[in-house]
Amino acid sequence: MKNIIKIATLILTLAFFVNCQEDEAEVGAIIVPTNLVITAEVLGVDAENPNGDGSGFVNLTASADNALSYNFQFGDGTESAVPSGVKTHRYSVVGLNTYTVVVSAVGTGGVLTTGTIDVDVFSSFSDLEAKVFLSGGEGNSKIWYPKLDEAGHLGVGPTLAQDNADDGDLNGHWFPQYDSTAAFGKCGSDDSDCFCDFTLSFALSADETLTFNQNNNGQTFFNWASGSAVGQTFGEFEDTCFDFDTSAESTISLAPTETDWSQVADPNFPAPRGTVMNFSNDGFMGYYTGVTSYEILEVDNNYLYVRFFDNANPVLAWYQKFTTTLPTQEFNTVYNDLVWEDEFDADGAPDATKWTYDLGNGVSGWGNQELQSYTNNAENVIIENGFLKITAKADGSGYTSARLKSEDLYEFTYGRVEVRAKLPASQGTWPAIWTLGEDYQTNIWPACGELDIMEQKGQDKNTVLATAHHPAVSPGAGDSGSTVLTTSTTEFHNYTMEWTPDTITFLVDDNVYHTVANSPDLPFDSDFFLILNIAMGGTLGGTIDPGFTQDSMEIDYVRVYQ
Repeated sequence: MKNIIKIATLILTLAFFVNCQEDEAEVGAIIVPTNLVITAEVLGVDAENPNGDGSGFVNLTASADNALSYNFQFGDGTESAVPSGVKTHRYSVVGLNTYTVVVSAVGTGGVLTTGTIDVDVFSSFSDLEAKVFLSGGEGNSKIWYPKLDEAGHLGVGPTLAQDNADDGDLNGHWFPQYDSTAAFGKCGSDDSDCFCDFTLSFALSADETLTFNQNNNGQTFFNWASGSAVGQTFGEFEDTCFDFDTSAESTISLAPTETDWSQVADPNFPAPRGTVMNFSNDGFMGYYTGVTSYEILEVDNNYLYVRFFDNANPVLAWYQKFTTTLPTQEFNTVYNDLVWEDEFDADGAPDATKWTYDLGNGVSGWGNQELQSYTNNAENVIIENGFLKITAKADGSGYTSARLKSEDLYEFTYGRVEVRAKLPASQGTWPAIWTLGEDYQTNIWPACGELDIMEQKGQDKNTVLATAHHPAVSPGAGDSGSTVLTTSTTEFHNYTMEWTPDTITFLVDDNVYHTVANSPDLPFDSDFFLILNIAMGGTLGGTIDPGFTQDSMEIDYVRVYQ
């Protein structure tokens, strides 16, 4: 059927202070656009559907003499700069609605000529099931929390266009390819822990109106590029918590997605729901990037996965996950079968079927400006009274110590490693319990990967660290977390790493303090071996106590579960 085109021709009267001898509306370099014409074509109009086919699409066209560009305000709270004057816009509020479209033609010098046109549009898009999932149904409301206990609850990746621009292939525009937050990864830091302390509420009225409220407990986690919303300039890539009022209620309208999900190079990719939530009153979902539209990728009664674009950098797509169950950091292992252990029950040298050694001075102080020379002498490594003792000693102008490893004797992929140990107290000692990719000789570090279950700086004996080293982060920095442990040198503690295909979790005494999201892009999907050592000085050991004579790390046991 032939479409009906609504055309409004606007005769505009312009008043300017000009020389009385001038006939044109021109003042110096300013040329005012004239003869502005705006047309609106509602798609799908026919005799039976005078206001469109329900898709909500409208083709808008503006033209004017002497216009350089056009600004469109679509009447639904959105706007856009349109240099060509031609724009297709989708209206999503269900039902027949009248929108007043305001178009400003921009002339030389920035002067504007403005006109309006009213457009009657029928939209029939509805996703009542999604509304029920979000709210609990008519007359109800439901509270949602960020799904902090799952890796990737906040992440970022490329849009379709950027994915192709990155390397010419479509290989990552449907998941957070660039960065993915580990479970509880934003919690415990003053700069980001507000992201762990907000709730979202959805409610559904009898007329199927979906409303939204956010309780951010006074602070919101801001994307660093969106600081202007609060009059701030945040450091590059330094996302931070900042005081912000989120008390205004939003009304949510639903619209179909405009994302082309057919171009996904992953046969196992589940098709997204195809529903977009548009929030009124500048509503947003926990992480502030200046946007008010969120596409639902997945939703059910207690799980919500959304995708949205970055307002400051539109080539980025962000991802968030939510749950109706308050996440806790209680640790539940998935590995319970003890597959390898050393209880250190036999006095003397360590078991040669389980441990071998690195010996000597290494290369450039073992790569970290360390000062020790490693031996397998009893004065540096011995089992006594059920404990393995690794002892660092002053030796004239230098130091000796020991570094045990299970290389070529026991290597494994995935599992839970638990080491019960007491650490040396002396300034300058750098104890470590760690693992290294077994292919390190051919796949040069950090490409081989390194997982540090426990390290301690030589100048801070009240804190322990856990770090994942891989090529995607600065090798010297790694992906690291720390926790305060004031009794690390006076009492035994359990240092644990749970390594799965999805997440690497680090714990002290069964308390999670650092997690790293694992993925096929990282080198943590092949065999690693165990290492136990004390280094002296170096990048983490620092200045050694001038009066140092010797100090030990004592280990009660090493256990691996799968």
